[in-house]
Amino acid sequence: MLKLQNVSFAYETEPVLKNLNFQIEKGQNVSIIGESGCGKSTLLKLIYGLLHTDGKITWEGQELLGPNYNLVPGEPFIKYLAQDFDLMLPISAAENVGKHLSNLYPIKKKRRIKELLEVVEMEDEADKKAKFLSGGQQQRIALARALAKEPEILLLDEPFSHIDHFRKNNLRRRLFSYLKERNITCFIATHDSTDALSFADRTFVLKNGNIYADGTPQDLYKAPPNKYTASLFGDVNHIMFKNLNKNSSSRKRVILYPHEIKIVPNSKIEAIVRKSYFKGKSFLIEAVLNSDHILIEHHEAITPETRIKLKVAEDIVEKRLS
Repeated sequence: MLKLQNVSFAYETEPVLKNLNFQIEKGQNVSIIGESGCGKSTLLKLIYGLLHTDGKITWEGQELLGPNYNLVPGEPFIKYLAQDFDLMLPISAAENVGKHLSNLYPIKKKRRIKELLEVVEMEDEADKKAKFLSGGQQQRIALARALAKEPEILLLDEPFSHIDHFRKNNLRRRLFSYLKERNITCFIATHDSTDALSFADRTFVLKNGNIYADGTPQDLYKAPPNKYTASLFGDVNHIMFKNLNKNSSSRKRVILYPHEIKIVPNSKIEAIVRKSYFKGKSFLIEAVLNSDHILIEHHEAITPETRIKLKVAEDIVEKRLS
């Protein structure tokens, strides 16, 4: 179990993280999401031991001490993959992966390198020098190297940011399946909601140095506690309740995703279309509903200035009032 107690940090005078307290079970995948500058990378560095805190961080009851106590920061059972990769560019992809593996057992080492190159789908580039690899390929090699001496805790800072979208989804599936099979605890700081929704057991939302929301990704998505949390998963509407219910004068607002607003033949709720955006499987319709600018997911484009009728399920509205 990883446990944080009263963990705070400031680079200068303004705190980046404030009094964080949580515990994570061994083998869990945890996503950390939030806007740029909210402290995602700082939290990973604190866990790894690159930064000092007056709070307490423990793993399986053992306190993890930062740079004020360790000449060489970090713990041997933790691997941290930063955004700069830190590869040795003159040597090959395979040599980078096996950099920290023992040479006493060359066959075992070769087999381990091959296994990890397959996990990150880079076996065909094994002999290519790192300096000739693309940014996305370098990122995948850095990820394989972080796994080479199998860690108990893996800390990933935007690990898929340079990887092509068509390859990213399969890589994520392979990686997180690998981590689950080996019961490796993983923290991933990310801007990509897919990392949080598809693979995390638990998600932290950071804002203003605090854990703004904490829960399973399914719970945070289906019942977002605030607009900020919902917006991290994609487009979101924050609509005045009285614009959805003609009998109400309430100033409360309702959090709704575009797919939760339906265009129907008849309704008392009427909006005016402004634009349509092609999104692949559907269109995103931008419209005006009284005082609110809203987004609606629809199967086809709609001509600007068209008046449309809208419907939202009552149970969703009741759950999302804020």
